[in-house]
Amino acid sequence: MQKSLFAKYYTICSAIILICFTFLGIVFLTFAAQYFKLDKQKLLLRNTQQAVAVTVNNYEMNSYRHINSTVVDLYKIFGDSIDATIFLTDLQGKTLACTEDEACVHRTYTVPQDIMDETISGSYRESGRLGGMYKGPYYTVGLPVVLSDGTTVGAIFASTSAQSLTMFLVEITNMFIVSAFAAMIIAFVLVYFVTRRMVTPLRRMVNAAQSFSKGDFTVRVPVEGYDEIAQLAAAFNNMAIDLANWESTQRSFVANVSHELKTPMTTIAGFIDGILDGTISQDRQRHYLEIVSNEVKRLSRLVRSMLNIAKIEAGEMKISPSPVNIHDIVLSTVFTFEQSIEAKHLDVRGLESEKMMVLADEDMIHQVVYNLLDNAVKFVNDGGYLEFGYRIQGALTYVSIKNSGEGIAENEIHNVFERFYKTDKSRSLDKKGVGLGLYIVKSLINLHGGDIIVRSVEGEYTQFEFSLPTAKNNKAKKSEK
Repeated sequence: MQKSLFAKYYTICSAIILICFTFLGIVFLTFAAQYFKLDKQKLLLRNTQQAVAVTVNNYEMNSYRHINSTVVDLYKIFGDSIDATIFLTDLQGKTLACTEDEACVHRTYTVPQDIMDETISGSYRESGRLGGMYKGPYYTVGLPVVLSDGTTVGAIFASTSAQSLTMFLVEITNMFIVSAFAAMIIAFVLVYFVTRRMVTPLRRMVNAAQSFSKGDFTVRVPVEGYDEIAQLAAAFNNMAIDLANWESTQRSFVANVSHELKTPMTTIAGFIDGILDGTISQDRQRHYLEIVSNEVKRLSRLVRSMLNIAKIEAGEMKISPSPVNIHDIVLSTVFTFEQSIEAKHLDVRGLESEKMMVLADEDMIHQVVYNLLDNAVKFVNDGGYLEFGYRIQGALTYVSIKNSGEGIAENEIHNVFERFYKTDKSRSLDKKGVGLGLYIVKSLINLHGGDIIVRSVEGEYTQFEFSLPTAKNNKAKKSEK
């Protein structure tokens, strides 16, 4: 069974908490045992030192012949205060006095000579059985009894059972387990709510993604806070907006293509049928065949534009930039429209500029200039003007094509580069256009790393200006028209 992200995250966090508490418990008990052991040895050493001092003082008071029974009583006081046994031995390890009155094990056994040698040489400490004297582990500290003249007459040992450590560790362990259990319950509850809070936006995104797969792009994920999850949610919402716009664009695109294809095809079919069934007389057939020819050309332009758009959007249209004279391209394109320019009695300005070198794909830029000039000639008023301008700014060369005429409404300027967009005026004036020219122009200019803008004043003029990278060693004069 596949676990959900919540179950995985919660399980991992819980396991980490459990491992951390276990490790903490082991470390804590290790340090606690070490501390207990050192503390016991310090207490044993302190009381053993006191016992040595009392023993030396009493021995000297008795002229180095014996010690009084009061010394043993003092041993008991010292031993009881730390729950330890204190006993005195001679240099051979035989017990002379002990705080255990009855069944004293120390009088039965002799302290091994190696332990005695180490004690007499300075001090002795161990956690063990004192050479087999004890049946279980004991903490033992031994110090030599040294008189004021430097003579060593014996040794004093203080021992306490190590079982107290076991009891101490058991109590500490119980307290730690209770505290850790309570802390882990709190931690598990907090992790549960934190995990659920973190996973909830992801679940919402999953639900939203499922809605997107069904075509519903209206679902949005709430953005809470400024962390990575919130940023992901914001990005997800932006993606939903882009998908909705893309779907709307695609639907509009399909609808526009269908409309643009349907209109000429209906015209073609109607006129052809009229010619075939005799509805159209022979003397009018040539006229309608010319209309059919124009509609076929229109379809051809539409298909060619659609192919260009498909290449651009698929990233398959590659440019081969080289130094080209943009002014020559403008001149050659103007000559193409010579008949249309003369028919409208237009004044053409700005063609006297010198060579203007740019880095561009010549064929693509020729298409750009052609589309812009075709657009300008269509909408320029009779007796108006066409004006061309060039300027160099930084690493870019700017080319402008301006025409007089009705211009473009301010609320429509930002839409002119959209696919299939035509203003109401252009629909009445431009019967052959399909609204793809300016979209292709902008796409081709962007491929070159440039940009294009439009300026217009209603009733006065429309101006398109695009930029291209300036070629090196461009010595042309900068001019602006």
